[in-house]
Amino acid sequence: MSKIKIGVLREEKTPPDMRVPLTPLICSELTKKYNNIEIVVQPSKIRCYSDEEYSSFGVTLKEDLSDCDVLMGVKEVPADKLIEGKKYFFFSHTIKKQPHNGKLMKALIHKKIQMIDYETLTDKNHNRIIGFGRYAGVVGAYNGILGYGLKYDLFRLKPANLCRDRAEMEEELKRVKLPNIKIALTGGGRVANGAIETLSYLRIRKVTPEEFLSNSFREPVYCQLNPRDYVERPNDHNFDLNDFFKHPEHFTSKFIPYTKVTDLFISAHYWDPRSPKMFDIHNMKEPDFHISVIADITCDINGSVPTTIRSSTITQPFYGYNILNDKEDLPFNKDTVCIMAVDNLPCELPRDASDDFGKDLMERVLPHVLESDSENIIERASICKNGKLTPAFEYLSDYAS
Repeated sequence: MSKIKIGVLREEKTPPDMRVPLTPLICSELTKKYNNIEIVVQPSKIRCYSDEEYSSFGVTLKEDLSDCDVLMGVKEVPADKLIEGKKYFFFSHTIKKQPHNGKLMKALIHKKIQMIDYETLTDKNHNRIIGFGRYAGVVGAYNGILGYGLKYDLFRLKPANLCRDRAEMEEELKRVKLPNIKIALTGGGRVANGAIETLSYLRIRKVTPEEFLSNSFREPVYCQLNPRDYVERPNDHNFDLNDFFKHPEHFTSKFIPYTKVTDLFISAHYWDPRSPKMFDIHNMKEPDFHISVIADITCDINGSVPTTIRSSTITQPFYGYNILNDKEDLPFNKDTVCIMAVDNLPCELPRDASDDFGKDLMERVLPHVLESDSENIIERASICKNGKLTPAFEYLSDYAS
């Protein structure tokens, strides 16, 4: 089997991202597992894992990666840094024709690069096999709890990004003393499951949607809502999930009863722009609208949660939505709903998020690079190759030309 040389790229996008696709330990494990692999790492001063940590695991640091076969990063590689004819793995943010990456898409084709986007890596059933969603959920739920504590002056937690790792963040959670609030969580994928990990660490009891709506409790509780709980076809009580995925525009929201009993809403569901919003501004003006803190992990601007009017930042994660005048306000004012809409949550715990991502990369993706792509996982995920868009991505032709 021929030798394959993998280069781990330094993140060059501004603002810089501290995450890595392969941690020092995972690099070491890969070279022990595969005889035909060599890994080199471009030096970086901003990574969550230092150059010295890579060196201590026997990983070579090297500025020039032009002799590598495969190059791996996290965020977009600047167009002028791309090396012609190589195989790249990173989040390209091109598959939705994102305007700011048109230049990058053109460069990928012009330089005859095989672009494998982590977002396009799927199994035979078209389910994504890798992503940072779990840690978006873990941190997003933490931020929601942190925001609730600040709004009602109950407790103060260290922001997740100032914690060294998840272990320190969980130490902070030991200081949380919540009253008997109700937390509604939407979603059933990686993001929602990550949020549940944080709620479970706090030992918050899970109740059914029916119990959540009708019962009072002496302790904090949460309920997890799937599509059948928050949307319906008008005048049709037979919910069909496949029908919802194919024709979300035929459905209406039935989330409104939850807005009357929920204190903290954690939005962790995938939203199709054709889907109904969870609630609207008129619902918020009703006297029995009860939600006071929203952690919108999925962060769709003007999407399913109408109060998400912009994304927030890691250093300033909260802003307020003033219900009386429908404008942004201070996050903890009396008449405002506190909004958390950080769009790069996994960056708050970069070491843990990178370790989780790297394990998935090692187990679910790299065997198809280093051994055999018999399931066509790499081929299916390639946006472009040999100077052309692949058939599945030809819809990008106007964007790429």
